[in-house]
Amino acid sequence: MERIRMESRVSVTVERFPLANEFRIARGSKREAVVVVAELQSQGHKGRGECVPYGRYGETIESVCATIESLSTELENGLDRHALQQRLPAGAARNALDCALWDLEAKLSGTPVSAHVCSHFPRPIETAFTISLDQPGIMAAAARAADRHILKVKMGTKDDVERIRAVHAAARGARLILDANEGWDADCLSPHILEASRGGAVLIEQPLPAGKDDILAKMPHPVPLCADESVHTTADLEGLLGRYDFVNLKLDKTGGLTEAVKMMRRARELGFGIMIGCMVGTSLSMAPASLLAQEADIVDLDGPLLLAKDRQHGIHYTHSMMSPPSPELWG
Repeated sequence: MERIRMESRVSVTVERFPLANEFRIARGSKREAVVVVAELQSQGHKGRGECVPYGRYGETIESVCATIESLSTELENGLDRHALQQRLPAGAARNALDCALWDLEAKLSGTPVSAHVCSHFPRPIETAFTISLDQPGIMAAAARAADRHILKVKMGTKDDVERIRAVHAAARGARLILDANEGWDADCLSPHILEASRGGAVLIEQPLPAGKDDILAKMPHPVPLCADESVHTTADLEGLLGRYDFVNLKLDKTGGLTEAVKMMRRARELGFGIMIGCMVGTSLSMAPASLLAQEADIVDLDGPLLLAKDRQHGIHYTHSMMSPPSPELWG
């Protein structure tokens, strides 16, 4: 995208969206999505970006808001996306600002972001649907009720074998992605991977804690493994070779779409499969990620489907098929 000189005024808001049901993973649970929205104004146009601060990486709502606000003078003086990559580390704050700058650039230039990110006109794509961590019978009932082609199933205890069996039996042939969220260890790893293989899982996401996954390079894994917490930016990719088959790109980890585009290209060069994931947020979080997802192998952008109500002009979902974002929403 051609650089456009923008003197932008920034405002930051915190928004809360109740979830349709309690959402549980190995590290805890939540009943609402709390998001931070950065809005930039320039020449009568507005650009927005949404992020989800994540305590796993030392982020809080307050710290992310303060970081965004600390750049207000620089944004007013024309700080652009490219300079932003050097001013802030990867993370939620940079994601909100980077996506707001993309959105604003598109509005000022009249050219959609998709023209710079996608190799073809964006089309509807299928996303996985998430089943929260719970007792095996409850998870099986949720999988049966969901009736989807792709289910992402939260795992992450030392004994998930019964959960895997129960969901597999109830899933009606759906492709299963098992997400341990760093919750397994070396002792339970092999039994879980073997059960996942018997249960027809197509992917296992982050089975071991980041930084403690070297063992993955020394053992067979009949189900492909996907790095999530172990990978944030392009610089992390080469160190994952031999341990993981896929990488999960999330904009709140990469620090925005700019780095994610670069990272996706390098991941392909290295031979990794690509999963595009998300935190639990609204359609404004999903919109930029949905453009990357046009070229991905697996898409996990169901955040709005977990909300009691999405924001105005939200992405349209027909069952698990998600449409590209409208200009009223983003990009």
